[in-house]
Amino acid sequence: MTERTATAVVLGGSLAGLLAARALASFADRVVVVERDTLPAGPEPRKGLPQARHVHHLWSGGAKALERLLPGVTERLLAAGVRRLPVTTDMVALSPHGWYRRWEESAFLLPSSRDLLDWVVRTEVLADGRIEVLERTEVLGLLGTDMAVTGVRVREGAGAERALSADLVVDATGRGSRAPHWLTSLGLPAAERREVDSGIAYATRVFRAPEQARAGFPIVNIQAAAVDGRPGRGGVLMPIEDGKWMITLYGSRGGEPGTDAGDFARYAREELAHPVIAELMARAEPLGDEIAFTRTTANRRYFYERMPVWPENFVVLGDALCALNPVYGHGMSVAAQGALAVLEIVSREGGLDAPGLARQLQKAVSRAARAAWDLSTGSDVFYPGATESGPTLRERVTAAYVGRLLYAATGNGRIARRVTDVTSLERGAEVLLAPSVLLAAVVGPLKPTLAAPPLTAEELKAAGVL
Repeated sequence: MTERTATAVVLGGSLAGLLAARALASFADRVVVVERDTLPAGPEPRKGLPQARHVHHLWSGGAKALERLLPGVTERLLAAGVRRLPVTTDMVALSPHGWYRRWEESAFLLPSSRDLLDWVVRTEVLADGRIEVLERTEVLGLLGTDMAVTGVRVREGAGAERALSADLVVDATGRGSRAPHWLTSLGLPAAERREVDSGIAYATRVFRAPEQARAGFPIVNIQAAAVDGRPGRGGVLMPIEDGKWMITLYGSRGGEPGTDAGDFARYAREELAHPVIAELMARAEPLGDEIAFTRTTANRRYFYERMPVWPENFVVLGDALCALNPVYGHGMSVAAQGALAVLEIVSREGGLDAPGLARQLQKAVSRAARAAWDLSTGSDVFYPGATESGPTLRERVTAAYVGRLLYAATGNGRIARRVTDVTSLERGAEVLLAPSVLLAAVVGPLKPTLAAPPLTAEELKAAGVL
C-alpha cells in the first residue's frame, strides 16, 4: 500500500495566488497553480493586470505577512532596489483637512513597480519544488457538489478538456473571478455582494528623478475627496527603484485626468489642491511617451463567509473575494495577510483533511480583508453615483468621526500614529475608539496648520525646486 498524497490547486498566478500556493506547500505534496496566461521570466508586465502600470506599495502590515510567508524576501526586495520608506517620516501628504506633519516612524511602506515586486515574489515561490505552474490553461468550472469541491475542469491551450483533482481548490483569479457562477452551478445560493464604485480613473507616467533626488526622496500625496458633489482629484509621486518617480494622477466622474502629456502636466498643476507634484515633475525627465490609463477601480466584495452553507475544499481570496480601489494601496497587503491566514489556520487544524476547514479558511480570509474594505469604501461611498442608495447612516457617522480624527492628526503626532497603525493594516480600527483617541478627536490638532508642503530645504534643492 502507498501513503495517500495531498494536492492543492490554486487558480491564478497572481500575487494572491502565488502566496496562497506558498502557504499550502507546507501541507500538500503537490501544489498546482493554474494560470491563464504565460508568466513573465523577469520583472516585466503580466498580461491581465492593467493596474500594474500605476503606483503600488506594500503597507507594513502586508510586508510583515509577506516576510512570514517567505522569510528573507524583504532583504531580497531591498537588494533589487526597493526602498523601505518610514511613515509618516518620509511622506508629504495633503488631506482635505490640511497638510500632515512628518512624524516619527510608526509604520513603513515598500514602494516599487508592480513588475519588480511580482518578479521577486514569483521567483521565491516557484523555487519550491512542490509548486508547479500550468500556464496557458483555462479554468472551466468546479468539480463536485454543493457539499464538497473535488477539483476543477481545465483546458490547456487548444487541447481537450480534462479534470484536475484536488483536496483543496483556491480561487485567486482576481476581479474576473467566476466563483459566483461556479457556486450557483453546484446548487448553492448566490452570495451577498456589495459594490462601491467611485468612478475614479487613473493616469500614470514614469520619470527619471533629478540626480540629487534619486535616493531618499519622500512620497508626495495630494489626496482627493468627495465634497459637495464635485469630482475628487488627487495625485501621488512615488519614488521607485532605479532612481525613478512614478506619478499617478486620478479623478472621479467628471474630473478624470487625460492621457496627453500636455494635459497630464496641466492636470497636476491646475486640478489638484496644490501644484507641488507639477513643480517636482517639471524638473524630472519623462521616460517615454506612454501614459497608462485605467478605469477598473470599483470596490467589490463577496460576503461568502455569510453563506448558510459552504462546500468543503474550496476557498476564495484576493481580489476574487474583495477587490479594492487601488488608490489606497491595500490590495497586495490584503493578499499577503489572507495567504498568511491560510497558513495559520491549516497549521492549527493539522492539515488539509480537517473537517470544516474550508469554512474556517473562508471566514479567516474575509476577516483579513475587512479592515481594508472599510477604509476604502468609507471614503469612496461619498462620491456621486458610487452606490445606488448612497451612504448609510452608519457610514455617515463613521466618516464624520474619522474626518475629525484626520483633522486632529494634522497636528497631533500620537493620533497620526494611531491612524497610521490602522491604515498600514498593522492594527484593527478598534484602536481608534480608545477613550484617549476619542478625547483627542474632540480637542483637535495640538499644533497649528501647515501653510505649505513639509518638504525640507535639502529636498527642494535636490529636486531642483530651490
